[in-house]
This record gives sequence, structure tokens and C-alpha cells, in this order.
Amino acid sequence: MGKSKAIYLAAAFFAIMAAVIFCNCNDESKHPSKVVSVLIYSEYIDPAMLDDFQRQAGYTLSLDLYEAQEEMIAKLQSADTKPYDVIIASDVVIQQMVNLGLIAAIDTNKVPNHVNIAPQFKNPNYDPNNTYTLPYLWGTTGILYRDKDISPDQVSYSMLFDSTKTKGSFSLLEESRSMLSMALLAKGFDANSVDKKEIDQAAELILQAKKDPHFVGFDGSVGSKDKVLSGKDWAAIVFNGEAMAAIDEDHSLQFSIPVEGSFMWVDAMTIGSRSQNVEGAYAFMNYILDGQIGAQLAKFINYATPNKASIAFLDKEFTGNHVINPSEEEIGRMVFLRDPGEAAKLFDEAWKTIKTR
Repeated sequence: MGKSKAIYLAAAFFAIMAAVIFCNCNDESKHPSKVVSVLIYSEYIDPAMLDDFQRQAGYTLSLDLYEAQEEMIAKLQSADTKPYDVIIASDVVIQQMVNLGLIAAIDTNKVPNHVNIAPQFKNPNYDPNNTYTLPYLWGTTGILYRDKDISPDQVSYSMLFDSTKTKGSFSLLEESRSMLSMALLAKGFDANSVDKKEIDQAAELILQAKKDPHFVGFDGSVGSKDKVLSGKDWAAIVFNGEAMAAIDEDHSLQFSIPVEGSFMWVDAMTIGSRSQNVEGAYAFMNYILDGQIGAQLAKFINYATPNKASIAFLDKEFTGNHVINPSEEEIGRMVFLRDPGEAAKLFDEAWKTIKTR
């Protein structure tokens, strides 16, 4: 999007959010059943949808934002956290959320638009039979950078993990599983490895990157994107939607899936186990899975849609954009991250070491 448009949309977003928050101060206490509370990544919904959903479904949306999976789960486990009706969560943490009792099973009969879900997003490994989830958007994770001398098809993790190849300031993603899986790939291992020795080697690689004078820290995808866009950083690991937003503003920026590979992910809609408005949650899910609404969401956020009914509302410029919709060759180099099961503690221990050393 153009810079002036981005400023306008940002202003509109904050104005609408302010109005929603103001309204919720009164509505949640007086009419709790008329409010749908949603915990969602920041900058992850078209602001125009807040009013449109209210007009169509009769519910007010109350949004709480987060930047990373760990932050979201910690928030849900906090004793003083309010109950959420809908939680947008990444596929890799779904089973953990189920095991922790944070989300409830979904009755798809109450979401008639679930028939619009494309076949490849039904019955996923992270949630067999879509018992707990319905897809929201899907995307990839790669490297956003400012360097005309490096072709996207030549990008390697070494540009961040090898100090002899870094050319400027860079940040790494503030998500433990994502970052460790990328380091596993950089070492030539399986992104889904549960081998302690391999996970430890991946952690050492990240620790090595931390020693590079060019390393500026860990950040969420939005913050990392903003630093590259502003010229403060040379490169960062970001989600492809953030990368596309940055490239729309500055065409000199580039995004790449490294030659060693990466991973695809699905962000899914779930119902909070403490939801006070389950019917409102179903209404929100059904709204998002409408074909036209799904296309509007995908175009605004710059992520690919799992909604087969949305394709008819998307132009060729969008569907042919390889930053948003990776090529078959790129997809061939990517995997979906699986729940590590008991090995989750290995990732937790490795991440703790990374953050404290």
C-alpha cells in the first residue's frame, strides 16, 4: 500500500479501535452477550470489518492484541485475564492450547460457511477433523532485506547467522519454536527435529548470531518489518504479509524463502474455553469464512486465504504475487511445523538459554 494510504488506514484503525474500546466499557458490563471478545495478532484484521460485523451480526467486537505465541499463551494462563470468545492462534501451538484446556471444541454446524474451507486446510495434522479450529489465514516466514546485490533465489540463513556475511543491523524473530526451527534448517536438520543434540546445535547457532555486532535483538514480525522499512535495519525475519506491506511502501525491499527452506503456517480461529458468548464466537467465524469477506481480509492483510470461495473475489495481481502466494518450488522447500509433544521442553530449555546468555 502507498505511504499516504498506510497513514490513512493506520489512523482509521486507531480511531475505530478507540471507538470500540470506548463502547465496550459500557456494552460489556450492560450487555455482555452483545460483545465478542477476540484475542488476535496486532494489525491482523481490516478495521472496516469491525463496523461491518456489527451491522451484519449485531455484535460489537472487542479486540485485545498480542505479538508472539508465547505472549498469547502466558496471557491466557494468567489468573486475572478476562475470558475471550475467539482466539486467533498459530497451528504450532494448537495442541498445546488443547492440552492446557485453553480452547473448546467447535460445533461446525453453527458455522455454515465452513463449507468454504479449501480441501488442503481440512482435517489438518495439528487438529484432526477440525475439532478445535477453523482457518483464518495462512502464510510463510522468511527474510525481508534491503540489498539489491542479493537475489531472492540466493538468500541463505548465513546472511544472518554468519558474521562474515552480514552487511548491516538485523533482528531475529521473537518466537521460540519458529526461530529454533529456522536455525535447525540452517544447520541442515529437519525443522521438526526433536533430537536434543540437534536442537542444542540450533540454539548455539542463534547464540553465535547474538554475538554479531550487527545483531540488534529479538522482535515481533511487525516491529522487525518496521525497522527494515525505516532503514534502521538491513534485514529481519518476518512473516510474508508484513514483508508485502513493507515492499508496497518501498519497492527496493525484497523478501525470500531461504534456500535451506522454511515453514508454512496456518493461523486458526478457536473458541476460548472460558467464552461468555459462544454464539457470538460462531457468528464471527462464519463472518470471516464468507467468500467476499475472506477475500477482503486477505487483500488487506497481505496473506493467502484458506477460503476457496474467496478466490473468485481476488484479482490475478494478488493470486500471482509470490510473496503472498509462494511458488510450487518454494512450497517444496517448506514444511508445516508439528507439535513436538514431550520434546516441547527441549525447545523451552533451549530458548531460555538463548535469551539469558
